[in-house]
Amino acid sequence: MTEQTAELEGADGSDSTTEAADLTEKRVTNAELFFDLVFALCVTQVSALLHADHGWAGIGRALIVFVPVYWAWVGTSIQASTHDIDNPVDRLTIFAVGLCGLFMALSVTHAYDSRGLLFGCSYLAARLVLAGRVAAIGGQLVSPFGMGALVTGPMLVIGGALHGDARTALWAVAAGLDLATPVLARSRLLRVPVHPAHLPERFTLFVLLALGETIISVGTPLAAATSLSAAELVAVAVSFVLIGGLWWVYFAYAADAMRHAVTTAAVRVDMVRQVLSYAHLSLIAAIIAVAVGLTESVAHPGLRLTTGGGSLLVGGCALYLATFGYTRWRMFRLLSTTRLIVAAVALLLLPAVPRLPALATLCLLAALVVGLNIWEQIRINRRGMN
Repeated sequence: MTEQTAELEGADGSDSTTEAADLTEKRVTNAELFFDLVFALCVTQVSALLHADHGWAGIGRALIVFVPVYWAWVGTSIQASTHDIDNPVDRLTIFAVGLCGLFMALSVTHAYDSRGLLFGCSYLAARLVLAGRVAAIGGQLVSPFGMGALVTGPMLVIGGALHGDARTALWAVAAGLDLATPVLARSRLLRVPVHPAHLPERFTLFVLLALGETIISVGTPLAAATSLSAAELVAVAVSFVLIGGLWWVYFAYAADAMRHAVTTAAVRVDMVRQVLSYAHLSLIAAIIAVAVGLTESVAHPGLRLTTGGGSLLVGGCALYLATFGYTRWRMFRLLSTTRLIVAAVALLLLPAVPRLPALATLCLLAALVVGLNIWEQIRINRRGMN
């Protein structure tokens, strides 16, 4: 059973459906789309940071800087979802956070050396802008907005002034606090009027943005090359099939189910936290990992992937698919057996990756993801005929 099927069978009959029907239509504004362009650059720069260091330490450092980038985007999206932002003041607020995000993007790849202070100050500025706007319209500061402005933002600034492991450790604690705040402040967040259509749309757009950046990371190096081999062209084609397959997994089967789950949830804020905020952190991180692995694969399709590059490519695909096991359980208390099985099969490829040419690894992963989509479509068709 797929998440699309679960959308029909997993509804809990909550009265919140009526509440959702009473809400006026709210769509993503052009200001938000413009704002997203900045965070496309942020995703690219986090990928570049991870590409420079494939080891566990490099993965940890990339995740530590990705959390504040992601949390700044989430905070802005929630603010836009809970209030009417189609006015000059809120547009300027979004643009101000976007400028802070641009400075964060410029500092990501050097965040652990010469630009740590710029990264920390940019994040603090973004959180102060958001918190100031929330306070101005009578919102609650005992929330993720206040935590970012008063606690974790200053921690990133202090960390930016430190060096070495001290900076990494303080930033790691700040990232952990940012992630924990929605749980710690749950009782206050229950009063937040989350729009059931707008916020899921924002997160689907972020997934689309990340997948688009993956295509850019694959194509940009070869576009600048003076010549292209047949193997490189085949690797690009297979990479595109893999990225398209990952798109299909999310947009053909899961996106509508997530929107349905948020709309019908008895406690909508909990569903937003679990299925949107936390799960999409995992999804975007997985896409970034896949992008790094694809870049290495396309650059040298006939050679074996490094241990780090292969692990990011295969592990990223497995994490992406396994995350849907988490979301489906959270939404409908059902197991996403097809995706969990394919995620496990992908992980079984890891021991073979160092022995295979990069192109062969790409082909195996693309076949797995395409096969998953075919498998799920067949199950949906069969169910529709019963």
